[in-house]
Parts: sequence; structure tokens; C-alpha cells
Amino acid sequence: MLNRNTSLKMRGRNDASQRKRLIGSLCVVTVLCILFFSYYGFLFSSRLRRSRKSTPIEEEDWHGEILARRFGSLDKKMEGNDNERTENVMTLNRYARDTKVLDNDKTGIEKVRLNTDEGENENDGDISADAVLHESSVDPVEGINIKSFLVCDARYSELIPCLDRRLHAQLKLKLNLSLMEHYERHCSPPHRRLNCLIPQPPNYKVPIRWPASRDEVWQANVPHTFLAMEKSDQHWMVINGDKVNFPGGGTHFHDGAEKYIAALAKMLGFPHAHLSNHGRIRTALDVGCGVASFGAYLLPLDILAMSIAPNDVHENQIQFALERGIPSTLGVLATMRLPYPSKSFDLAHCSRCRIDWLQRDGILLLEVDRLLRPGGYFAWSSPPAYRDDEEDVQIWNSMSNLVGHMCWSIAAKEGQSVIWMKPLTNDCYKKRAPGTQPPLCSKEDDPDAAWQVPMKACISPLSEYNDRVQGSGLASWPKRLTTPPWRLQDLSASNKSFHMDKNAWRTRVDFYWKHLSPEIDNDTIRNIMDMKAHFGGFAAALKDKHVWVMNVVPNAGPNTLKVVYDRGLIGTLHDWCEAFSTYPRTFDLLHAWTIFTDIDNQGCSIQDLLLEMDRILRPMGFVIIRDKSSLVDQIVKYLMPLHWDAWSLVVEPGPDSISNGDEKVLLARKQLLKLDDAL
Repeated sequence: MLNRNTSLKMRGRNDASQRKRLIGSLCVVTVLCILFFSYYGFLFSSRLRRSRKSTPIEEEDWHGEILARRFGSLDKKMEGNDNERTENVMTLNRYARDTKVLDNDKTGIEKVRLNTDEGENENDGDISADAVLHESSVDPVEGINIKSFLVCDARYSELIPCLDRRLHAQLKLKLNLSLMEHYERHCSPPHRRLNCLIPQPPNYKVPIRWPASRDEVWQANVPHTFLAMEKSDQHWMVINGDKVNFPGGGTHFHDGAEKYIAALAKMLGFPHAHLSNHGRIRTALDVGCGVASFGAYLLPLDILAMSIAPNDVHENQIQFALERGIPSTLGVLATMRLPYPSKSFDLAHCSRCRIDWLQRDGILLLEVDRLLRPGGYFAWSSPPAYRDDEEDVQIWNSMSNLVGHMCWSIAAKEGQSVIWMKPLTNDCYKKRAPGTQPPLCSKEDDPDAAWQVPMKACISPLSEYNDRVQGSGLASWPKRLTTPPWRLQDLSASNKSFHMDKNAWRTRVDFYWKHLSPEIDNDTIRNIMDMKAHFGGFAAALKDKHVWVMNVVPNAGPNTLKVVYDRGLIGTLHDWCEAFSTYPRTFDLLHAWTIFTDIDNQGCSIQDLLLEMDRILRPMGFVIIRDKSSLVDQIVKYLMPLHWDAWSLVVEPGPDSISNGDEKVLLARKQLLKLDDAL
């Protein structure tokens, strides 16, 4: 009995002890739950507020959102919004908690790995895996973090945001592959943009300088060998140790572009087999250009070609062209007009470009016609021009019928090539029988409208001025560069304003180069972009330097790109609220004149534009930013997080005839970072 009572007492004490432990555990769990729901309830409510303004895509894709936030945006919409600022700081803190510090290198860069799902699909376009987080601090003026840029995963080292086909499925785009729509621009919405610095590939080196770069580049800078193997019998390129050599060959000109170009000039009967014909041919469009050897060998003839090709199975062909220092860009003849005004080119060229010119009532050839000047040439080198098998003969007959209705005439035909010429005036169009196809475009159609405008299967008639002067009326090169073109009248601009602009930019470029001279040699800079070209005065002032300039005219302003082309320069329309259609590390110098003021007025993110500039700027490249003093002062704060602090200078320029009052000029140089171990 005693043992039993003792056992019952002990069991009672054990039960009481267990009850106490259970009650204590429940209290701890209750407190933790309260803290958990209080904290995450706040985050959920903030996300819910944002989701009311978001698209279904944003709601579907939480993965990687930490990297997509705008830490420290200069966007006007952020000013005075304490809730948004708090969210930014909290998100950064949460990111710091969710990462595991691996180690610190001697540069002071902290390497981190995101805690993300290991089974992530590479095609979903989000950042995962390795990244680099820089030391962060809060701007004492804005109270916003502006030193927290990440370095993207290494697999984004060649990212072209608006030509990233991985996004098509995410954005649920229904694209017609047969029309090549998947090679056209499709940009992600702002909230899906990657807010990180695009890394350079391992072992990246400062590019070989011009003119040596025409014939060789570092293989590590464009680490692709597919074209060298695929086109080995056509002499496009050859891998030679740590370099890639370019013999100057092409699909149609195995013996070199130089001989091929001379042959075209002989076909046309030009003096001394010189294709420029005493400066009458200055601008050219090379469609399906490969690695742009045709354009490379036009340069000694003072012919400036816009070499275009899509980002297709011919792996990185345009990237090789740009690395060589040859004017080129990503582009495709598909459903949208190419981003150039009408009557831009003296010559268009297609050598085995594998384009079906007969599809959709000849719409692609009609786009070339829109871009050709009166009396311009289209050189076509293709099997149907010389083979006599049934299929090729049928294609040739159909092509001849189409160009005949377009009033083109054969200027020369020899061997595998034919060269057609566009009419000088509207006379032929007026003589066509009623109902002839393709029709003339309506008077309401603007042939110069070319930013995200669908192609039209119609002929753009020439102007009354072209009829009167029986041609383009443009001076020969180089006089063309400094002669006010007739199309200034389309912009209600005077010859006086043209000359004022020309003289002001000569002074400005001298000013820029005076301050850059301690940092550069004659061959340091090759590829240049003018982000707001206006009449092309900046590029014109660089005529005697060994550079080429991509003149960008923002689509939100007046379409002055027609004047740029009429001066014998090249360029493109663009919307700077979106990414540019080029590979990372394209340009040695970016010139931005009041573009940040424009972006700010449009309500777009200045920080997004800075990140885009960093993407397309080469390591050791330069930026020249001329804008309002207040904006320049804010941009200076970004130099360190962007690694644009290899060298920098802020100066106050003197007033000139085109200045906008209170301005500053920021000149800065991007670092060459050694991040191989971090990636």
C-alpha cells in the first residue's frame, strides 16, 4: 500500500510538472505567433497596397522580388513618401537577414548567396544564385539608400532586357514565330526590371583598340565559338589562342569583303571602283550583316553603314561586330518598322541574308524602299539572281515583278549579284495603272514615324521637293555634314539655328576633350553614343577623330533623326524609359545632354536609366552628363555604387547659344572590376 501511495504521489508531481511545462510552452508559442503575425501582417499589408496597382504577372512572381526593388530611386514619385522609404529600408534589412555571407575579398566587396529554391527554372528570368552586395548607406538628404546595387548572376552577363526571349512565356506573349516577332522588342514592365549591375564575363579585358580591333578581339570578351565552327569555310572568324581573328570573309564573299565591294562599284561603273562615287553614297544599311565585315571595309571609303542582324541562332554576331568597333545594332525585318526615318540610306545591301522578300505582299522590301533615298541602290546577292533551277527562276521572276511595280530599275546585274535603283521622282508612280499592287501609302501616313510603328505594305511616295530637284538634293560627303538639309523645314527649323547648333557643339566638344585629355589617348575611345543627338552636332564635331557615333533621338521629342541622316551620320529612335537594343559593354563613351531632365519630366526612373547606361558602357569607358545642376549633384552620389569612380570631374561650363541656363557637366570613368571569384 505504501509503495502504491508513493507511486501515486510521484505520478501526481510528474503530472503537475508536465502541466507547468505545457502551459509555459503554450505561452512561448502564443508570444511568438503574435510577433510573427504582427511583423508579417505589416509586410503583407504593404504588398497588398502595391498589388492593387500591379499586373497579374507581378502577383504571380514573388521569387526574386528583393532584387527588383528600387533602393534609393531618384524617381519624383518617391519624394516625400515616407511609407515607401520605410519599405525600401525594411526590404534591404530583410535581404541582409536572408543572405549568408561567404567571405570578404581585399576590395571590400561582400560576396553573398541568396537563399532561393535550388530547383529554379533558368528560363524564368529572375536573379538567383550568386550576387554581390556593396556596402550600403543612407543618403542624409533624401533618406534613401543609394549604395546598395547588386551584381547580377553571371548568367546575365549578356542580358539585353527588351530582347530577352526568356520573358516571352512569363509575359504570356502570343508571338508569330514565322513573322520573326520573337526577335523584336518586348520589354518587361518596370516592376520586373533587374535592379543590379550586369557583370563582365570571367577574364574580361579592355578591348583591343581601333584600328587593330577590326581584325582581332579578345575571345574572353565574347566567349562564343559557334560562328567560328559554323562558318569556318566562309572565313567569318577564326579562333586563334586567346583572340578571335576576322579575315574579312562572308557567306557570299569568301575572298574578302574588300574585293566584293570593289566588284559592286565596278558593276555600277563608278570611277576607280570606289563605291562612294565621289561622296554620293555615304550612308548604307546592311541587312543580315553577320559580323559586319561588309560595313568594316566600307569605312575606308568614307561610307558609314548601319549593320543590323537579329539576336538569333547566329550566336552573338552583332556582339562581335561591336567588339570590333564597327557601327552595328540589333534589328530585324519582321512586323515593325526599323527605327529610322524615311529616305535615310543611299545604299541597302543583302548578301545571302536569307530573307523572304516576297512574303506578305512584299512588305519587307517595301520597308527597304521607305528607307532608301531617291535614286538609292539595293544590292542583292543571292542564288535566285544567277541559278537556273525551277525554284530560283520562279523567285527571280516574282522579285522582278514586285520591284517593277515599285518602279525600281536594274542598275547592274552580274554573276550572283543584282543592283536595283529606286526612282528619283514620283513620275513612275503617277503612270502606274489604277489598282496596281503594292499601292501608294495614304497621305495620312507619316513615313518618318518609326518607333514601334507597324510596317505597311505600301509605297511611301517622294516629296514635292524630290520632284523639283530630281533626287535627294543632298550634297556629297563631306560637304553634306555641314550643309543645312532641306528637311529642316519639316521641323520648322532655320538654317541659322542649324549653324548655331553646329558651332556650339564644336565648342562643347573641345571643352569636353580638354578635360578628358589627361585620361585618354588618340585610340582610347572608339564606340560612342549620343543619347540625345538633336541635329547630330556632337557627332559632327568628332568628324576628325577615329570614332563612330550612334546618334539617338528620343521618341518623345521632335523627330530630328532625319536631319542626322541627311548630314551623313547614322542613329536610331529610342525611348529612354526602356532598355536599348544592344549587348552589354558596347560603348566607350556615353554622352547625355539634358536626358535626365527629360526622363524626370516623363515620370520615368532616373536610377533605371543609370543602371541601363552602366549595362551598355564598357569597363574603363566614360560618361559625359550635361544637365541641370541639381540633377548632376544627385547623380554624383551614384558614382561609387555604379563603380564610375575610376576618375571623375564636375565642371560648370560657360553659356552658349543652346545652353539651358544653370548647367553642370559631369565627366566620369567606369572601373574595370576583377569579379571572377565573386561570380
